[in-house]
Amino acid sequence: MTPHRIAPLPSAHHLAPVLADNRPGTGRRLGPRHSLALALTWVATRFGMLALLVVDRLGDTGVAGEVHTLYRRWYEQLAHGAFPVDDVTWQYPPGAALVFLSPGPLPWLTYFEAFVALVLVSDAVITVALARAGVRGAWLWVCALPLLLNVPLARYDVPVTAVAVLALLAVRTRPRLGGALAGIGAMIKIWPLLAVLGTARGRTTRSAWLSAAAAAAVLFAALAIGFSHTLDFVRQQGARGVQIESLGGTALQLARHADWSGTVRYQYGAFEFIGPYVSSVATASLALTAVAFGWLVWWRMKARRWNPATPFDAAFAAVLLFTVTSRVISPQYMIWLLGLAAVCLTSRFTTQRPVALLMVPAAVLSALAYPLLYNDVLGGTVLGCVLMVLRNGLLLTAALLSCRRLWTATASR
Repeated sequence: MTPHRIAPLPSAHHLAPVLADNRPGTGRRLGPRHSLALALTWVATRFGMLALLVVDRLGDTGVAGEVHTLYRRWYEQLAHGAFPVDDVTWQYPPGAALVFLSPGPLPWLTYFEAFVALVLVSDAVITVALARAGVRGAWLWVCALPLLLNVPLARYDVPVTAVAVLALLAVRTRPRLGGALAGIGAMIKIWPLLAVLGTARGRTTRSAWLSAAAAAAVLFAALAIGFSHTLDFVRQQGARGVQIESLGGTALQLARHADWSGTVRYQYGAFEFIGPYVSSVATASLALTAVAFGWLVWWRMKARRWNPATPFDAAFAAVLLFTVTSRVISPQYMIWLLGLAAVCLTSRFTTQRPVALLMVPAAVLSALAYPLLYNDVLGGTVLGCVLMVLRNGLLLTAALLSCRRLWTATASR
């Protein structure tokens, strides 16, 4: 059967204004010498990440296995016009099909090779866009992403982050384009929709939000027509439990040292806790997510002052909030946070500079937790618990600090 064709993402012609936005106020422009240094650093670090991916036995885990088996299986199902059915590991919005099908046009490569090539191209797009916007953000992205070792190359989150980064960089001066990209991103991974959260009231917000809604609706309609079982992911996502690397999971892991009787089981594509009080922790996480959403709505209503970095800062704060209140904090979530932190640093008006810098040690701790010392995290050893307390404590601190700085700069009197 012939694979279904999906409408492509906006072309390079439409994205050119985003990649070339060097107007004053966005950040110090990269000169030729710095551009060469950045390019050489990107090549060197990405070569190192590729080498780790080839070795792929860090911490006795198979980081690349998700692409080799899971993504490849999804690709074969999607190519026949159906989303995965009754697959507990399929928990992604229907737009994710764009990413998982994208290696198909490169038949001279294996699926794994084509997927990694796609990730590297997306990484390069992010780097160029950030370099055009501001030197500090570009350097943070180029130097901090390798701290996650080979994980970014074997997950689909770098392409998602590329859409979100381009949306944020576009939304201030080209709100329709930025909104459309955010809407497309929302159909791929939900969180890129937060790129339009901090747009200034008035015409900019109307243009961005309407474009986001229209782009998401058009893409969803195209996918619903072209594929069956478009909404099957909702059932799988709703059944998720408490993953061991979440804040709730860290609390349960510590409780094991106080003779709590729960255990760890692999389910829904992750290691999750089962046992007494797990459902209560999951419910508390959902309640905290609702509180975080309520705070963001309250901030939006009370915000009175906007500057060119407010959309960047608001998106970063929102993703931090939803990350720390989630039942799941997968290692690849740090890719999102590094991308948004880098966007914030492209602007001299940002309030998030200290928060963005906290993402560097958070990335180091994440790499130690997975894949390097994942057996300790799984086993709940003292070392594993210390790692998760430090990493999650750092993310929680960053989220609270981010919200405080955003509120002080835009809403406090």
